[in-house]
Amino acid sequence: MQKNKARLVAKGYSQEPEIDFNETFAPMARLDTVRTLVAVAAQRNWKLFQLDVKSAFLNEVLNEEVYVDQPSGFVKQRSEDKVYRLKKALYGLKQAPRAWYEEINSYFIKTGFYKSPSEATLYTKMSTSGILIVSLYVDDIIYTGS
Repeated sequence: MQKNKARLVAKGYSQEPEIDFNETFAPMARLDTVRTLVAVAAQRNWKLFQLDVKSAFLNEVLNEEVYVDQPSGFVKQRSEDKVYRLKKALYGLKQAPRAWYEEINSYFIKTGFYKSPSEATLYTKMSTSGILIVSLYVDDIIYTGS
């Protein structure tokens, strides 16, 4: 059985600064941070995990008003001149990585993680049962701990 997937993607390349977006930002761990995380995990004989958050850039709340044209092939008849106002992010938007980072950052802080003052993508959580170290790389997460 063949499965087909469809994904609505915004034309981010046609967005204009100060009109369609104010700021772009993609959280990326520095290579030194990733190397250190791998070294600490190896030295302490911890397992190291990596995961890709498939829906990271979807459904994140937008801070700006963003409008998109109706997708070609799906234009509503007698409403061809209308556009969609987005309430949440879509793939392709310049704001999507920033919205994702703000959401995951607030989640980590709310659940007791400590954010590194020198590396914006590095979080640690200590408890009586051990430590958990998490690093973000755009929509990937690397983590290890005791």
